[in-house]
Amino acid sequence: MVGASTLAAAITTEYVRKAALGYGFELVGIVPAGEVGDFARYRSWADRGLAGEIRYLTDRRGDLRHHPEELLPGARSVICVGLVYNGPEPLSTEFSDPERAWISRYAWGGDYHQILRAKLELLGANMMEIQPMQYRVCVDTAPLLERSLARDAGLGWIGKNTCLISQKVGSWFFLGELLTTLQLEPEASPAPDRCGSCTRCIEACPTAAIVESPDGRWELDARQCISYFTIELRGAIPEEQRAEIGANVFGCDICQDVCPWNWGGNRRAVRTNEPNFAAREFAPPLERMASLSEDEFRAIFRKTPVSRAKYAGFLRNVAIAMGNSGLAKFRAPLERLAAGADAVVSEHARWALGRLGAE
Repeated sequence: MVGASTLAAAITTEYVRKAALGYGFELVGIVPAGEVGDFARYRSWADRGLAGEIRYLTDRRGDLRHHPEELLPGARSVICVGLVYNGPEPLSTEFSDPERAWISRYAWGGDYHQILRAKLELLGANMMEIQPMQYRVCVDTAPLLERSLARDAGLGWIGKNTCLISQKVGSWFFLGELLTTLQLEPEASPAPDRCGSCTRCIEACPTAAIVESPDGRWELDARQCISYFTIELRGAIPEEQRAEIGANVFGCDICQDVCPWNWGGNRRAVRTNEPNFAAREFAPPLERMASLSEDEFRAIFRKTPVSRAKYAGFLRNVAIAMGNSGLAKFRAPLERLAAGADAVVSEHARWALGRLGAE
């Protein structure tokens, strides 16, 4: 939080838009900092248990999402931005090397929290030079209904796969927000829903995680989601879901890979201009991943989103991917994991050995 509050804003919405684009954001919009209309729907989703074991969505922080003023007293406007991370590498649906692991597209490069935060801090400092104000930067970790605010700011619509989709750039982009006490006029109205009758994401999800909500729309049951299993869930992954995880060792891209707004005909989603998002570890060899020490894991994935899975969780996921590969060459590394000290990793490695069958 920076600066002193103000009652009158000399900064225009057009100035903010041009400044944000100048810092590299592909999308920018402004929405009043009022009560978030989707909060009741979010609360219903959480109360029905669809968040699984993601505690930060269901504990006391959940209720903070109803109004941006919970994060910045006196907030009047929310500047919503989108930063594309898509690279030239193939989609997971185009990739079929059984010896390699799939890491979700957003996690190939540097930690997006730091990258977006740095750009938004520059935007806030720039605005402070013109008009005293208070502001707060939010990137993913703050209790804020980001997609709802971004939709209302005109950045895109929330698709059936629950991702924010932009007609301009597709869905491969990160969201960030700058909460400010300045009163800024919205520049756009909420984006119309352009999913139409398309159900490709629903049909393509291996674990049927996209489900119909009580209000007739679509929502994500995190308890069935591959990203939830491989990133958020600590401990054992339900055995009945392991085969459907495939080669995914961190996250899952399938519902975005099949979305026509990311591909179709000659269309491809916009690619990033941010060098920090360049792929460091694209589809790494499973055998190498299974042999990593904890120090090596930390060194390779330091300051990347993959570190969130933690070492034991990552090895658990690697074991599942090896079992799903069907390759006998993975028997030896799986036997080493099965003999390890971590009970969860060991159990998943034994399951994977069972998938490979007898020698």
